[in-house]
Amino acid sequence: MQIRLMREDDLHSAERASAATFLEAEELNRRVVEPQVQPRSAEASALWIDRMRLFLTVDPGGCWVAVDEAGEVAGFAISQNRDRLWYLATYGVLPGHQGQGVGKGLMDAALAHAGDRQGIFISSVHPGATRRYRLAGFSLHSQVRMTGTVNRSTLPAVTGLNEGGTDDFSWMDRLDTDLRGAGHGPDHAFMLATLRLIVSRSDARPGYAYVDHRGRVALLAAAHEDTARALLWEALASSQAEAFVPSITAVNEWAMDVGLAAGLDIVQEGYVAVRGMAVPGPYLASGHFL
Repeated sequence: MQIRLMREDDLHSAERASAATFLEAEELNRRVVEPQVQPRSAEASALWIDRMRLFLTVDPGGCWVAVDEAGEVAGFAISQNRDRLWYLATYGVLPGHQGQGVGKGLMDAALAHAGDRQGIFISSVHPGATRRYRLAGFSLHSQVRMTGTVNRSTLPAVTGLNEGGTDDFSWMDRLDTDLRGAGHGPDHAFMLATLRLIVSRSDARPGYAYVDHRGRVALLAAAHEDTARALLWEALASSQAEAFVPSITAVNEWAMDVGLAAGLDIVQEGYVAVRGMAVPGPYLASGHFL
């Protein structure tokens, strides 16, 4: 098994490895009351490839793969440096190659790229992975997600919010820096191309949220919990079928309170891992852009 920097021609093989790895993980962690896990759709696969292509363009030194003798990707660790923050966007090893040191080699390469930057990522509950993260100096903070159908009779009137655009990126990056030590930079343009951006341009209490076409929160950041609550209520108001609120940690219980008021259920889901920094708040991290 060769561990090396990712190349453009690895993208499709890496996507297949990612889809298989996370499908098995989701099947193992599925609760009995939850629906059967579905394979990644063609649309989601294409989006994954586009996202990895962005990472390869912006910070190729953080993108690593493990390749077998046939040239197929068997593992991947895709990380990025943004100013003084390092984040791990995605990481996994095909089930048949786990327990052979492949994951450790990939993580060592990604962490070497981080240098002395502070770090953050979303962790699964996989015992081997969490052990590796803790040994690398990361603190693991439990997180939950909230799902369910919104009780629309609970929706409050929300004011002071607008649709966002590229002109908002500069103050959004300043807010990101206050909350997590660095702006999202080029990640904002990618998210704006694929998600709805809702903003509060208040000078004292700014905030923003990216929401997908189903009204599911992808990322939320605010200078004050009141703004964060308003943004989350707006996202829930636009939700279709099942709402979804990710990455709720103890410092972000305001989101749990909103979700409970809207009639959503709490589901345990892994950890937010941080090193050299506190868990951001008010903030709901993106799984891929943190």
